This record gives sequence, structure tokens and C-alpha cells, in this order.
Amino acid sequence: MKDYKLDTLCVQAGYTPKTGESRIPPIVQSTTYFYGDTKAMADCFDLKSADYFYSRLANPTVAAFEGKVTALEGGVAAIGCASGMSATTLAVLTVAGAGDNIVCSHEVYGGTYNLLGVTLPKLGIECRFFEPDDTAEEIEQLIDDKTKAVFVETVANPAISVIDFDKVAGVCQKHNVLLFVDNTLATPALCRPVEYGANVIIHSSSKYLDGHAAALGGIIVDCGNFDFKGNPRYASFNEPDESYHGLVYADLPSAVFATKCRAQLIRDMGAIMAPQNAFLSYIGCDTLALRMERHSSNAAKVAEYLSKHPKIEWVRHPSLPDNKYHALAEKYLPNGQGGMMSFGIKGDATLCAKFMESLKLITQETHVADVRSCVLHPASTTHRQLSKDELEKAGVPENLIRLSVGIENPDDIIADVAQALEKV
Repeated sequence: MKDYKLDTLCVQAGYTPKTGESRIPPIVQSTTYFYGDTKAMADCFDLKSADYFYSRLANPTVAAFEGKVTALEGGVAAIGCASGMSATTLAVLTVAGAGDNIVCSHEVYGGTYNLLGVTLPKLGIECRFFEPDDTAEEIEQLIDDKTKAVFVETVANPAISVIDFDKVAGVCQKHNVLLFVDNTLATPALCRPVEYGANVIIHSSSKYLDGHAAALGGIIVDCGNFDFKGNPRYASFNEPDESYHGLVYADLPSAVFATKCRAQLIRDMGAIMAPQNAFLSYIGCDTLALRMERHSSNAAKVAEYLSKHPKIEWVRHPSLPDNKYHALAEKYLPNGQGGMMSFGIKGDATLCAKFMESLKLITQETHVADVRSCVLHPASTTHRQLSKDELEKAGVPENLIRLSVGIENPDDIIADVAQALEKV
């Protein structure tokens, strides 16, 4: 289906029924699969067969969702995971171990910051942070022969900064190091990071891919465009894996990263996506292209309204002409900048709470990027574990409110924001 456009892939990719089969993927709610041939089953365990043998490693319903997102992102393979955080964890552990390091943008989701900056260092994996606006030379100074990946978000949550792919990908290519991109807030409907140098793409599929907030999940996409063969930085890809009778992953013809991730990390940690969640996420993707158009246009209207309101100190959405990332957004997200924005109320956290509690249509919840508009105060919730200095570095000041603009009528969204601001 490579010749089809993205909105067609949203509807058609990932699953093709045979005559008499279900038109949409069936939910294969089974842990295991029957084999009458002992050799055929043994071949599964040796990775000589792509058949299913245990749902901790692969499942037909999950595979349909994996196939759809692979097509949307332009990759070669994908792995459905239990959550977005498990996807990030598994992707990092596929390449990094004790003594290695990851280089990461400061402006990432709070859970990612905590994982890379607090939890993984306990396992001996260091994280070195840079500012999104740092020069290529400043980022390069953080890379050494133990660096296994550079991690960024296309659109940062909740700072709403846009990454400069040319700069970061250029650094990665110069040093022959993997570029990991979390594309959750942009989605392939607005940006395909593979076209700008990404090697591995990660999503919290619970957000825009799913769209309805009904299914927890994450996904890792192998772009298939990185040469591991003979690269001393990735010795584990070039050494025999004795748990698979000496298989050398770098010798595989395709999907090298995804195969190692599934064969080792999914096998040993078991954080696979549930079939029911994969089914819900698969059908949610059907409308992704349509939804992202509406999310983007609604957010642009709300951002314009807020930018002129006397009680608002600042607004961050790349659609605004005076936004510092507007030029990058026009370059990398020309068809829309998504529904996520942040803004600062003139005042402190108390006024932020007053505003959010006064909303009637828009709800306060720990979620973003589904069809319903919602708000959150990150400094006291998702980023609560960070110090004041860390909050500033992550682009999350105390008066920041994160607004995920849904697909309701934009006039109703703006009216609700207006009446809540009157009470501040």
C-alpha cells in the first residue's frame, strides 16, 4: 500500500481479509496457539517462522495495529506495547545497558524525563539533557562512544516546542547514532519523522492514534534506515545472541531493531499490547487524518483568542505567527500543528486552579489528545516530581495550563474558556 496517500492508509492499512473473513481485524483473545507439527513450533522459537505461538510476543490483532502504524509512519515493522511509557522503556533498553548513555531534549513529557533522568540511571544508564534551542555543536559535546540514542519529541509535551529535525538528525548522522523520535502529539497525519532522519519512532497510542481515550497502549516503529552492521557503537547487534542459537541481528535483511526488541525485550519483559486495546486503537486510527485536521484548526482558533485576552500572559501554539517555533512548524508540520497548546494565566497556581474548576465543557483530567477538550496543570500533576529548576528547564512554569483542544465546535470551546477566565 506504499502508493496510497496517508488518509487512505488510515482506513485500509494493516489488515487485508481473505474471502469470507471478517472485514475488520477480529479480536484474537487467546494467550496461545495450536500446533500439530513439533518442528513448526520449534521454528517459531528460533525466529525462523513468523507464525504466532504465544501472545506475550505477538498476537494477530496486535499485528494488525502494528501493520497500520508501520504504514502510516513509513517504517518496516512495529511493536505494540502495553503503554507509551513501556514503549519508550523497551526502545531504550533494546540499545542501552549499564555504562551507556542517552542524550535527550529537556523538553519532553514528564514521565519520559523521569524515566530517563531518574529511573534508568539506577540501572546504570545515564541521560544527558540538552535544550531544544542548543546549537548542533552543543548537542555534539554530549555524545561519546557510549551514547546509544538521541531522544526528542516532534512537538514537546507540554512545552509545545517543535524540534529542529535538520539540526538534530544532522548530529546523529555525523556520529552514526540512532535518532529516537516520540511523535505522539504530531502523529504521522501531520509529520512523518522518517522523512527527516528518524530511525525509531515512538507513540503513546492512547492519545491521537486511539482518539477516543478507551485503550491504553504504546507502539515502537522501526524505520529500517539505520545500518547496524559493523558499527562498534552497537556491539550487541553484531555479536551472536546465544539465546537464539547465535543469531546476529545486524545480519538480518530487514527490521533489525524491531526484531531485537521483540526477541529480547518483549520476550523477557512481556509488556505487549493487549488484543482488545489493539483492536480499539486500530479502528480509532481509521479517522486519524480527519481528526487531526479538526484538532489543528480548532487549536489555531483558540490560540488566537487567548493571545488577545488581557488575563493571559503568553500562549504557546506553533500556529501563531509570533511563536518562536512558527517557522519550524511551517517546515515540518505544514498541514496543521495539532490540538495541543499551553498558556500562562497572569498569576499563580491558585488562579490556574480557579480557571480550571470554572470550566463547564472542558474537563480537567490526566490525559490529552482525544476527541474531547481537556486541561491540566502540569506543575502540580504530570511534572510534580520535578524541582522548580527542573520545571523551568522542561518549559513548565508554575502558571502553565496545558489545553488539549478537541473536535467540538470551536465556538463552544472558546465560549467555555471565556466564561472561566471571567471568574479568575
